Amino acid sequence: MDSYLLDWANLLLRWVHVITAIAWIGASFYFVMLDSSLEKPQDQESLDKGVGGELWAVHGGGFYNSQKYLLSPKKLPEHLHWSYWESYSTWLSGFALFTVSYLWNASSYLIDKSKMDWQPGAAIAVALAFFVVFWMVYDGICQVFGRRKNGDTIVGVLVALTVAFAAWLACQWFAGRAAFLLVGAMMATAMSANVFFWIIPGQRKNVKALREGRPVDPVHGIRGKQRSVHNTYFTLPVLFAMLSNHYSFTYMHEHNWIVLLLIMLAGAGIRQFFVLRHRWKLGQVRNPIGYALIGVAVLGLTILWMKPAPVAAPAAGAAAVPPVAFADVKKVLEQRCYMCHGEAVQQKSVRVDQPEQVARHAQGIYQQVTTKVMPLGNATQMTEDERALIARWFKEGAKTQ
Repeated sequence: MDSYLLDWANLLLRWVHVITAIAWIGASFYFVMLDSSLEKPQDQESLDKGVGGELWAVHGGGFYNSQKYLLSPKKLPEHLHWSYWESYSTWLSGFALFTVSYLWNASSYLIDKSKMDWQPGAAIAVALAFFVVFWMVYDGICQVFGRRKNGDTIVGVLVALTVAFAAWLACQWFAGRAAFLLVGAMMATAMSANVFFWIIPGQRKNVKALREGRPVDPVHGIRGKQRSVHNTYFTLPVLFAMLSNHYSFTYMHEHNWIVLLLIMLAGAGIRQFFVLRHRWKLGQVRNPIGYALIGVAVLGLTILWMKPAPVAAPAAGAAAVPPVAFADVKKVLEQRCYMCHGEAVQQKSVRVDQPEQVARHAQGIYQQVTTKVMPLGNATQMTEDERALIARWFKEGAKTQ
């Protein structure tokens, strides 16, 4: 029953997390597009009001006119729309999902004893420290170097190096699947912390100053814009890290941390193209297609680099290999799978300790074992020969008699 309820908690939290993430990313992408598409107003009335840029758009049968003030409007309306619940809800649901999926079952999901043989409590503490330490280092970099000459470039390089080191460290200490997710969650935590600690408080200070008739300090807008831009470049790398748990060939690779960094780099490059393309249409920057091409090239080269070696064909005249006996498959399942999918524990409502259940789940067993998703973190040390045995058994018809 505990496993059944955990599965439901996982499903519902994942659902909520995806919904809130769509809302947050959608709003973030929209405002980046809006900011990059603004044109100087053509009418004197808008200029007199202090409007620095505007966008005319058509959607859903109606016309919209979005305007951005250079610093602040002369008078604020009573009702203002704030964008922050999307960020907070995404982080809270994501952390709850991380807790249910990884921290609650740290021995199975977080720990790979071939990398680091530590107790669950220690592994959980270190995993949580990734969130805190990365935020402190990233925030410190932004505060120390962000306002200097070439500050954006310096910050970008230092943050990229920090992410690279964190990815390497996570992949040395944790199971590959957990390591990828941990790096993504670490960056997502910084994104939400940007909103919580800098963007929204700065906006609140500006609003308060306007309502009290005091001058607005432009530093809050500058800092908020800086952190917002960082968030948009983090987005595609974070999305890959969150989706990677479905693709074991990435996190099970011998050099998985390099795989993670290459795909994150490609995502950042492709995102740069979408950020600049609106300004290019206005003639403000040169064609940014090069960034997209670099991103696609990095992905292509990564695919070629990771390509598995071809399997040698049987030598001519070699003796025919006899069919796999179910008794041999059963021995593998007993040693490697029963602890999580037997009579006592039936994770994901799957059990493989009975022939009829094995026949029912044969397709899933084949897919999970051959792609190395299961056993999780290879906690039961399934060998390559055993995986090949199960693959042959399935291809021969998955007989259980």
